[in-house]
Amino acid sequence: MKKIINIPIDKIKPDAAGVLKMQGMPPPPAAPPPWRVTSLYHSAEELFLKLSAPTLIMADITIEQFAEVFKGNGRNEPDTPLEKIFPRASHLALFAFTLGPKVCLEIEELLNAHNFALGYMLDAVSSYSTDKGANAAQEVYLDLLSSGGRGQVDDSMRVLPYSPGYCGWHISGQQKLFEFLKPEEIGIHLNKSFLMVPLKSISGVLAAGNIEIHWFKNNYPFCVSCLSKNCRERIVQIS
Repeated sequence: MKKIINIPIDKIKPDAAGVLKMQGMPPPPAAPPPWRVTSLYHSAEELFLKLSAPTLIMADITIEQFAEVFKGNGRNEPDTPLEKIFPRASHLALFAFTLGPKVCLEIEELLNAHNFALGYMLDAVSSYSTDKGANAAQEVYLDLLSSGGRGQVDDSMRVLPYSPGYCGWHISGQQKLFEFLKPEEIGIHLNKSFLMVPLKSISGVLAAGNIEIHWFKNNYPFCVSCLSKNCRERIVQIS
């Protein structure tokens, strides 16, 4: 199965509390942000909704095929959570999601015009919604598994995304991922540093299986330097 899906904007629409929290501002019930910040947020959200074209591409991949993709060019950490997770998955799919080029070009134009405040806010809004794109991908994949007659899908099954550049999977893993998935079909390309263009894009593997396959302790050496600890939130959400 290979699918290209236009994601409804409501699925990845940002919210002020989440975006401002990502910027280091305390969420409610703390004091509301200054009016200038609120005004900037609404201006950025308006631009985002006008310019974004959220698109997803995904393709099934076997455990054996993904083992080769994950190995990449041999630059992964010696021990990673994903190498223990994917062999136990019941289904795997590669995915790539993008907001499209227009919103990225608008951020660049705002910064070039020295409108740094709005450019920074639009960048934050777009980054937040790109992350939500990975959540949309896992929802789409679980729905496909539930409706596609691919075996038993019960209440214990969970889908989580894992991306190159995180949890010991080296960013250069994008190269093998792109060779298999070919997200150029939806306008995503790799630069020489293995970063995606448009920048507001995300890719990885969707691992579907029993809840327990996704549980791991964040005691790997690279966890010390991780600033987001997003894996903890994702595991809590599926538990």
